[in-house]
Amino acid sequence: MVTSIAPAATSVDHQGRAHGPDRETSRRARRSAASSVAVNGLLVLTAIYFVLPIAWVLIAATKSPGDLYSTFGLWFSDSPQAWANLVDLFTQDGGAFSLWIVNSVVYSGVGAAVATVLSVAAGYAFAKYDFPAKEAVFWTVLGGVLVPATVIALPLYFLLNTVGLTGTYWSVLLPCTVSPFGVYLARIHANASVPDEVIEAARIDGAGDLRIFGGIATRMMTPAIVTVFLFQFVTIWNNYLLPLVMLNDPKRFPITLGLTLWNSQTQRDPAFTTLVVTGSAVSVILLVVLMVSLQRFWRADLTAGATKG
Repeated sequence: MVTSIAPAATSVDHQGRAHGPDRETSRRARRSAASSVAVNGLLVLTAIYFVLPIAWVLIAATKSPGDLYSTFGLWFSDSPQAWANLVDLFTQDGGAFSLWIVNSVVYSGVGAAVATVLSVAAGYAFAKYDFPAKEAVFWTVLGGVLVPATVIALPLYFLLNTVGLTGTYWSVLLPCTVSPFGVYLARIHANASVPDEVIEAARIDGAGDLRIFGGIATRMMTPAIVTVFLFQFVTIWNNYLLPLVMLNDPKRFPITLGLTLWNSQTQRDPAFTTLVVTGSAVSVILLVVLMVSLQRFWRADLTAGATKG
């Protein structure tokens, strides 16, 4: 019996360099390491770009008007006065900032909630039902994403002014209840997360369309619902142009318009600069709290997906 031994796939030359699979593996490892370093470096730079302004605002909110300009922007002063700045913020102009917060919460909360319901219902209908001109209607709705807010601001003003709604809460709320991007996102998620087999099984069991949508589909679409709500909430919260065009009473201003009103008075009284910075910090903190409180919905969905067979 003759036993032959195949030559090793990897050879070493007279200088000790590896050839064959080992050399290719090491080359791929070096490429992978270089790619990881580049990607991580880009992510770090992006994080710095977004976090740096927030850090500056939070630190500046603890400084006096004098220290705001005489100390390093990314470090605290020797005599921080965060509490005093907060007291001044909420007592200025008879507590106008508190009213602006309530207005922003109403505009953002109600507008985002209604927009989420409409977007999820429309996206589910586009994903799971067939009707004439469905794609044409969908692309018409999606075309709203491409229309800048500055283009429709004046037409909205004239339209709402015709029915006597300008200057009221409705003039800001009604335009905020429409989210073309939310419809698109809901349709994509409904196609991906709501199987047709589940819908058919529910119909066989006697469930109607509303029950299927409200009791089954919405639970499967929870991440999309939370995402649409969050995006629309932040968009309305940060909206400046629409309230500027529609409102003329400071009692109905949101935070963005109220802080702009104070910012216009900084030349007359430099103390308003600290008020504007502190108000911006409070606004940022409220949005961060909202984001953190909604994280559990995404985390729960990822966990559920990981345990499915």
